[in-house]
Amino acid sequence: MDEKGQITIDYLISITIFLFTVVFVFNYTSGIFTPFQSNSDEVTLIADRVSTTLVENRLSIGDESTPNLVSETEVDNFFTELNGTNYDDIIDSLGMNGSYLRYDLNVTLENSTAVIDSAGEVIPVGVNVGQTKRIILLKDESSGNTETLVMSFRVW
Repeated sequence: MDEKGQITIDYLISITIFLFTVVFVFNYTSGIFTPFQSNSDEVTLIADRVSTTLVENRLSIGDESTPNLVSETEVDNFFTELNGTNYDDIIDSLGMNGSYLRYDLNVTLENSTAVIDSAGEVIPVGVNVGQTKRIILLKDESSGNTETLVMSFRVW
């Protein structure tokens, strides 16, 4: 037995080949599953962006001291427009209609017991749907009363 503490060339070559093999296997197996990944993360991010834009900007009363405080009049107008002929204009203004992909939107307003209102397209069966729910305070401007509701945004 040699007492110099040197590594033999055979051992060095075998370790190098083993490490290259491990790196190759990890790189190859990570690419195998890419075609089977869904875009549900993408549509969830879009649903989150849409909910933020609508609740904090378009429907907001503008009181920065109370987050998610929305106007009942603005919410009613939004649901009317989303169910009417302005659906495509709203989709365009929210940045959901590109040259390559178009996303659809469904918005639901509900309290603890029932659905109050729903607008947008009907969700088709068998598609990836991204959903974001926001807890909002709906303020009635005439009486000043607020009600806690859940607003669901679904994008596909």
